[in-house]
Amino acid sequence: MALDFVLDPPVDRQLRDGVLALWTDVTNAGGAVGFVPPVTPEDVRPQWVEHLAAMSEGRMRLVAGFEADGSVAATAFITFNAHRLMSHWVWLYTVMVHPRHHGKGYGRALLAACEDAVRDLNRTGPATADGDAPVYGRDRIEAIRLTCRGGLGLERFYASCGYKEVGRVPDAIRLGDGEYRDDVVMLLPLN
Repeated sequence: MALDFVLDPPVDRQLRDGVLALWTDVTNAGGAVGFVPPVTPEDVRPQWVEHLAAMSEGRMRLVAGFEADGSVAATAFITFNAHRLMSHWVWLYTVMVHPRHHGKGYGRALLAACEDAVRDLNRTGPATADGDAPVYGRDRIEAIRLTCRGGLGLERFYASCGYKEVGRVPDAIRLGDGEYRDDVVMLLPLN
């Protein structure tokens, strides 16, 4: 069964609890989403609050994948660049699919939904806070950029979805004493 992907779903208790549970489960299963296991929803909550603030300010958009029962099964956050020389590309952060759905093609579907959302943003124009002025002035979005933790095979997955590795910082991510991973930069041109 396919997920239903929604750009900017209503932020309510169900979404909050669903995202916190997803983020916790992904992290505790070894996912590279900003934390080192073990974590609880309370450990993740401050990062969720930061994302909410960015969303309310128009700096970030959420793509969420919902199961038929309405539970959150996948997310990714599209983040605009505030720097005027970099407004032609966006970041993709916190790309997650619940571990129980790995191998079902939902990761690929999530990335396609994000690409579609960004292309739609190009058609509809920038988000506005008051209906008049753009919150973050930006040019047409020409690419999506993300980073991933090396050593997990994520580069191969993103490459299979059309992303190209354009940079790598060796040992940039420290998971613990003596345990380092590369920070890999991937880019998807939208031309």
